[in-house]
Amino acid sequence: MRKALFAGLAVMLAGFATSAAAETAWDMSVVWPEGNFHTKNAMKFAETVKEVTDGEVVITVHSGGSLGIKGPEGMGAVRDGIVPIADILMSQQVGEAPVLGVETLPYLAPTMPDLALLHKFFRPKIEEVAASMNQKLLYMVPWPGQAVYSPNQIEKIEDIAGLKIRVVDANGHDFFAALGALPIQMPWGEVVPSLAAGTINGVTTSSSSGVDGAFWEFMKHMNTFNWQASSNIVTVNLDAWNALSPEHQAAIEQASARLEGEFWLVSRAEDESKLALLKEKGVTVTAPSPELKEALVERAKPLWDDFLKRVPDAAPYIEAYLKALD
Repeated sequence: MRKALFAGLAVMLAGFATSAAAETAWDMSVVWPEGNFHTKNAMKFAETVKEVTDGEVVITVHSGGSLGIKGPEGMGAVRDGIVPIADILMSQQVGEAPVLGVETLPYLAPTMPDLALLHKFFRPKIEEVAASMNQKLLYMVPWPGQAVYSPNQIEKIEDIAGLKIRVVDANGHDFFAALGALPIQMPWGEVVPSLAAGTINGVTTSSSSGVDGAFWEFMKHMNTFNWQASSNIVTVNLDAWNALSPEHQAAIEQASARLEGEFWLVSRAEDESKLALLKEKGVTVTAPSPELKEALVERAKPLWDDFLKRVPDAAPYIEAYLKALD
């Protein structure tokens, strides 16, 4: 009887050990489709977290907005514990914290090296904002440069006039309004239906999203303006984070830092492959002429001053970046 008792106890303890092996389960919200590189990054991050915590922290990635959380709701959802972790387009969070619009100022940081330099000064503020919203920044990764998809080729400013173009944030709205377009701000999930309905006939977004949305079915031209930087951030709810052991926290932080560097390289390679695919699908890809680029920058720079009047706490980060850039 004693043997049977010990055997039963052993089975029960084994069951406890099995349940403890996956003691923390997080659902991760991602609005991008499964094939998008940010989604693939999130999946690799989840796999790595499982490895470095010996299977005790398990993240399930829910792509395509399947959890019902739209882009602009990302940080609010993590703050309120609706989801413990999410991949979030930072520029869409300006309704929560206007200072998060810094990197999307037109032509402020148009290249990846520029953006990396800007992040050197700006990242501590992003971390501060995240903490004030009950979350922790784990990693951040840029999109490829922002292009303009249109039904007609854009060779001069006048070609943009009247274009009903989707933009991501207020900075994009102000910029394209200054160019004579008719900008409409909307999250990604509404873009393709709006193209199909004729609500918009142009889009500013990356090469990656152009492929995600099969834009060749709607527009035949893409101009690589590279006018705006744009990054995704992955944040975790602080209550969920603080429930982890210090050992697991340290392991996840180290993995996040390592993967962030890899993911930046993925983003750069993503642009090259997706541009090639767009061309293969019949999209004419052009770059702005020096004259057009000069005209675009001329329209962009006054918007920096307008932004600083609205968001004065952004000034130290922009000024430090511009000084370092010189």
